[in-house]
Amino acid sequence: MTFQFPTRSAFASDYERGVVLVATAMLAWSCSGIYARLLTTDIWTAIAWRSLFGGLFLLIPSFFLEGGFSRRQWASIFHPAGLAMLACQMISQACFIGALYMTTVANVTMIYATAPFIAAFLSWIMLKERVAKRTLIAGGVCLIGVAVIVASSIGGGTGVGDLLALGMTITFALIIVIPRMDRSIPILPSSVVGGLLTFLIFVPFASTSSLDVYNWLLLAAFGATNFALAFVLFLFGSRRMPAADAALISSMEIVLTPFWVWLFFSETPPVATFIGGAIIFATIVWHTAVDLRHGRRARVPAE
Repeated sequence: MTFQFPTRSAFASDYERGVVLVATAMLAWSCSGIYARLLTTDIWTAIAWRSLFGGLFLLIPSFFLEGGFSRRQWASIFHPAGLAMLACQMISQACFIGALYMTTVANVTMIYATAPFIAAFLSWIMLKERVAKRTLIAGGVCLIGVAVIVASSIGGGTGVGDLLALGMTITFALIIVIPRMDRSIPILPSSVVGGLLTFLIFVPFASTSSLDVYNWLLLAAFGATNFALAFVLFLFGSRRMPAADAALISSMEIVLTPFWVWLFFSETPPVATFIGGAIIFATIVWHTAVDLRHGRRARVPAE
């Protein structure tokens, strides 16, 4: 008697590799709060050197992805849309580190989770793209959650940090939208240049006295994993799976990022963050579940 085992399809194998890559990227992104709490440098030093290390580490895969570096790609970075992309990248990086230093990691994570909905709204306004009604509704509900978080911070000492997190989220949403306006903008080379320019802008304000071996290693790891590695892994992984699946896996960052900081540093966010965060997380899960259901229906062949 012989047994025949069904061979695994190339699609399934490719999909599983995508899941592993996206999940690994999500884990790398979720460590941002750990790096921020371990660092003992000031904000300016963290912004400058994390951006430099991130840009340098991202330089390596940039030679092999998106066709590598070419004169056309470099020239497109400095077109009007490319310059807008660079400005948003620099502002987003600076606001990200500033927010981690000036408010709770949970607040930063929950506010940042609304970026896809803000991007959808901006695409609707700026590009006249058709956006599903459920996406606009989900975005509006998420903004209510953000309002709950930010309102509770007024007078509590973390309001500036929450506003920086909101600034980071809006500029990141623009980073998603701008390449749709001009598809000649290369994502990876632009990110490399953005990291290097951020370093040049902020390094004059940095404190060299706080840069011991401990902080050098942390900043290098912060830039290499949270900036470069996570970005490349997500880029590779998301191409191997439906967008809704990738969004669902990456949404776990919303839970894990504040969890790591609570576990290792006992950082407990205020009650309003739990309320606003629950609103945001539930909305994201609902929206992603609807996308998954619609995607499965679209893949079912008609009888």
